[in-house]
Order: sequence, then C-alpha cells, then structure tokens
Amino acid sequence: MTVYLDYNATAPLRDEARAAMLAAFEAPGNPSSVHAAGRRARAQVEEARRVLAQALGAAPADVVFTAGGTEANNLGLLGVASGNECTHILLSSVEHSCIRVAARTAGLPMHTIPVAPDGVVDLAALQTALDALPEGARPLLALMMVNNETGVVQPVIEAANRVHEAGGLIHVDAVQGFGKMPVSLGALGADSLAVSAHKIGGPLGTGALALACGTKLAPRSFGGGQESGHRGGTENVPGILGFAAATKAALADLDHAKDITILRDHLEQRLLSIAPDAVVVGGKAPRLCNTLCLATPGFAADTQLMTMDLAGFAISSGSACSSGKVKASVVMLAMGLPGDLPSCAIRISLGKDTTREELDAFADAWGEALVRAREKESA
Repeated sequence: MTVYLDYNATAPLRDEARAAMLAAFEAPGNPSSVHAAGRRARAQVEEARRVLAQALGAAPADVVFTAGGTEANNLGLLGVASGNECTHILLSSVEHSCIRVAARTAGLPMHTIPVAPDGVVDLAALQTALDALPEGARPLLALMMVNNETGVVQPVIEAANRVHEAGGLIHVDAVQGFGKMPVSLGALGADSLAVSAHKIGGPLGTGALALACGTKLAPRSFGGGQESGHRGGTENVPGILGFAAATKAALADLDHAKDITILRDHLEQRLLSIAPDAVVVGGKAPRLCNTLCLATPGFAADTQLMTMDLAGFAISSGSACSSGKVKASVVMLAMGLPGDLPSCAIRISLGKDTTREELDAFADAWGEALVRAREKESA
C-alpha cells in the first residue's frame, strides 16, 4: 500500500465531491438547454458559482469556471492583459510554467522579478521595474500566492499595493493556497485570481478564475457564449459540482492547518537529524502548513523519487505539470541554490489524512536510502 505524500500535485478525491459528481452523472442536462433537465443543470452550476464566489470573496457574476488551474492562469494573464489594455507583463522568477510560458506568448514587453534566497519575491526589484516603465504604461503583475514547490507564501498584498500605485493590475495564482489557508480576492488586492479543484480534493480538470469588480476579461476560447461570454464551451457540470462540494469541505478543514504544521515540522526535524547537511528550501520564509522541500547534497532527486516509490511512498520533485520529467527545478535555480542542490530537491506535501506514523516510516525508509546512496558513492 502506498503512503501518499504528494498532495500538492493532486489531493485524493473527497467523499463529498465524489457524491456530488455521481449525482450529477445520474441526472444529465446541458445547462444551456431550456427544458427542465437543462434548467436543473443551470441552477446547480449557478449554486456552485455562488459557493466559489463566497469562498473567494467575489461576486458570483465574476467567477468563471475553467478546465483547471492552467486555463484559469492563462485566462487570468492573457485575458486580463488584453481586456484591460495592459502594456507590460511582470512576473516573479518562481511562477508556475503555465504563467511563464503564457507570458512569453502575450506579445508584450516582459520583465522577470527575482526572488531572494528564501524564495520571497524581491519587492525592491519590483518597485525598480515599475519605476522604469515608460509614462502611460499599464503593467500586469503575475505573482503566485504560494509556491507549489517550496510552500513559500508571497507578499501579495504589498506587491498589489505597489502595482496599483503604478496604475497596473495583479493576477494571483492561488492554486496551492486555496483550501489550505484563507483566500480573499479583496484582502489580497488581486484583480484576478486562479484556483483549481483537484488540489483540494475535487476532480481533475476543473478550475475557476475570480475577477475583482471592474476587471475586464477578453475571452481566449470562443463558442456559444457560455460563462457570460468569457469562456466558450459547455460547462463541465459534474466537475463544477464536485469542485463546489470539495470547496465546502476544504474550508471546514482549515482549522486543521496547525495540526498539519506540527506534522510537517516533525518530519522536517527527523530528516535533518538524519542528514544535517540537507537544506530546507524556503525554510526561513513563511510557508504553507503542509509543504516540505528538502535538498540533500549528493542525493539526486530522481534517485530519491524512484527509491521511495519502490519503498511505497509517493513524493515528487519540482512541479507535477512538467510532463513527468525529473530535472533541475526552475524554482530552485531562481532561488540560487548552490552546487548540485537544484537537482537534489524533493517535495513532500501532506494532507488531512496524513499520520505521524506514516511520516516516521517515510523518514526511516529515506534514511536507509540515503545511507545506501552514500555508501555507493564512496565505494
């Protein structure tokens, strides 16, 4: 039996989400149809929209359902830039690939803001970039709320204030933070914000983009005018209802964050006692309660992943959205990790069902793997 420690890649489907989706499968209906089945589906989608809107601090009319976090981020970056006549794109050096790649396709001048060694965006560098913009420029900053690899929480509020003072907008990738810590569009100062269902125990392939009042959005896909014209294509009713159910359950579980932090810190101490030369990446910055990123000199990430998989533990290295490839992380490189550490970083991410016994078993197996790897290296 596998001990699952890769919640940041995807969380196991919650019972509440499964039940909501099964009920939707039993009562098919296109929410754009005018007959009774269609009207029922439409009412369910709009109720789910209200659930997401309340959770994110947005108006229901300003929540757009998407096919996942990647599409929500693409729409939030490209659709917001186009809809609001932005002239420049700024992004941190540790953004998810769906932001980095999308930004390169926008056809606008782009500036990457560095992060400090702890993984926190350099606000002074951001201010310098904003001050260097030509008169009349309207920047769009993309800044994730929580880094998916390190768990580092970014100073979104401070960044938003600086961008707004410069006449710009900010898009926030809240995919990793949502459901694990409080998320509010208004409190963050975000103009748009992306979330994803499968990170909180909802279904894969379902996400949402929330917009602040007054933020315009140019569509990136076209069809029959669904989602108030923001996104063409028939809505994924089962996925949307599963997302809403998972959202309710995840918000009810927020009180468990302290317990998960205690477990994460326990595992961190155990691993450091085994390998004192290991580095907790982002360990000096505010971090998400469930995430531990550890880089151990000379212990390659691909070796760790394969060895621990064979031992019955599911962990990851870097982002799970990189086609399953194990390579030096862009995030680790951006943080300036020395030597071979960028290719030696693993991510262990906990969930509500993770136990202390599972973490102790992982630490024991990991320690044995490290001993074998170093004996082989010195042979």
